[in-house]
Amino acid sequence: MERHDSALHVVVGVDGSPSSHAALRWAVRHAKLIGGDVVAVAAWELPGAHGWSAPAVDAEFDEEIAEQGLVGELHKVLGESGAAEVRKRLVRGNPVEVLLSEAEGAEALVVGSRGLGGFRRTLLGSVSQQCALHATCPVVIVRPTVEVRDSGTRAE
Repeated sequence: MERHDSALHVVVGVDGSPSSHAALRWAVRHAKLIGGDVVAVAAWELPGAHGWSAPAVDAEFDEEIAEQGLVGELHKVLGESGAAEVRKRLVRGNPVEVLLSEAEGAEALVVGSRGLGGFRRTLLGSVSQQCALHATCPVVIVRPTVEVRDSGTRAE
């Protein structure tokens, strides 16, 4: 999973959430419009890496499985041919710091409005908020696709 080198690239955060799926689709459409490429970034960190907690060890984490998970997410959202056109980056570190670093020099950083974090009712997740505040490039925050059921109620 190499680092990006194209002059026009769009960085998108991928965490498996519905809003990151929407962000990924948005990033691909935008990159086609500007003639750029897409760099899908997933970040991981060990528990306890920031602040006090138990020792920073996760015996269950397997980087190869995580890479396969990232590839699987891209296939699920974009299909096999779409996923093949996206550069993949799995980076160890705090998600905000990783996304900000990867987005340096990018045309845009695209993130979902909420990830897999805890507070479901918040309008904006902490990662997307911090990216919007600190990125050196434009940031696009994408809400998940909302389907309307026959009864007229919303389903996310």
